[in-house]
Amino acid sequence: MKRRIAILGSTGSIGTQALEVIKQHPELFETEVLTAGRNAELLVQQAVEFQPNVVVIGDEEKYDWVSRELSDHPIKVYAGREALAQVGAMSTVDMVLVALVGFAGLVPTFRALEAGKPVALANKETLVVAGDLVMNLAREKGVPLLPVDSEHSAIFQCLVGEADNKIEKLILTASGGPFRGKSVDFLRKVTRCQALNHPNWKMGDKITIDSASLMNKGFEAIEAKWLFDVAPEQIEIVVHPQSIVHSLVQFADGSLKAQMGLPDMKLPIQYAMGFPKRLVNDFPRFNFTDYPELSFEKADVSVFRNLSLAFEAMNQGGNIPCILNAANEVAVEAFLKSRIGFVEMSSVIEQTMEKVSFVKHPGLDDYLRTDEEARRVASEIVAK
Repeated sequence: MKRRIAILGSTGSIGTQALEVIKQHPELFETEVLTAGRNAELLVQQAVEFQPNVVVIGDEEKYDWVSRELSDHPIKVYAGREALAQVGAMSTVDMVLVALVGFAGLVPTFRALEAGKPVALANKETLVVAGDLVMNLAREKGVPLLPVDSEHSAIFQCLVGEADNKIEKLILTASGGPFRGKSVDFLRKVTRCQALNHPNWKMGDKITIDSASLMNKGFEAIEAKWLFDVAPEQIEIVVHPQSIVHSLVQFADGSLKAQMGLPDMKLPIQYAMGFPKRLVNDFPRFNFTDYPELSFEKADVSVFRNLSLAFEAMNQGGNIPCILNAANEVAVEAFLKSRIGFVEMSSVIEQTMEKVSFVKHPGLDDYLRTDEEARRVASEIVAK
């Protein structure tokens, strides 16, 4: 039987590549749900091509236009935040790919898991904000939560068949972004255009800035803690500019397993959607002679303070990672609008973490309140 996929965030980088995977394997997958936040034009194009049962446009003002454009097709159209949160729980959905950006992914992921749906998670903020609640819910419902991030997919692949073997360390690789090896003084003068010019990956603006500041790697460390049930001190970040080794696992005997390949997000997307099977594809293949040298170096946390802030949040626990995420979203948006500089993003995040109320054992409502408070505090800091 075909696996019916709900893609939450179908117009973004991950969502569009997931649709390419579906197109390459029409005998295995079909599109049941497509959602977008504001990009109504691309959502309509995707709906016409893939003929899902349901589409959702988050921007309610665009509902009438989307409905008119799809009026000749047997596609149900909904709009608004609540529809985005609930649509993955539909009885006709076999798997939910959460490709939403930022905090917006939390509630839809939660609702899909509550409904017993397997989730392919490309939204790292969900586990950064509420990893304890999300992983506990997945275990309670007995449904898989499959990582789509290339680093976590790599670790997941390395752990297949290793259930009884103790993990000593997880090593997450980072490209280093466009500013690898640069000084703080250099970063003070960085422009929006420079920060959006990633050397290896083509991604949306927000995640590209996170990658340039290494916050993305900090988020991935927190995500790895929850996905693989390890302590913060068992996670190491190593800069690997070629992005060929996607991450490694070191076991109790000292041996290492790595997952390697060309930097192409379609591979971890396909692996999650097709798990436990590896699906045939025509993606470009890695050739060792094209990469005679693979290099590795230590991440410079004195220059890229976001990485140390993320580890600090992970060690403190409670709602601190939620504060970290909310403040980062505000700071990144302010940087993209040229309201603050690149280095100032870390200052906004650090000050917000100090000012927002600490909750040691938060529930979902606590996380929602924390997110709201942290955004307000961060916005006030930006406005000063």
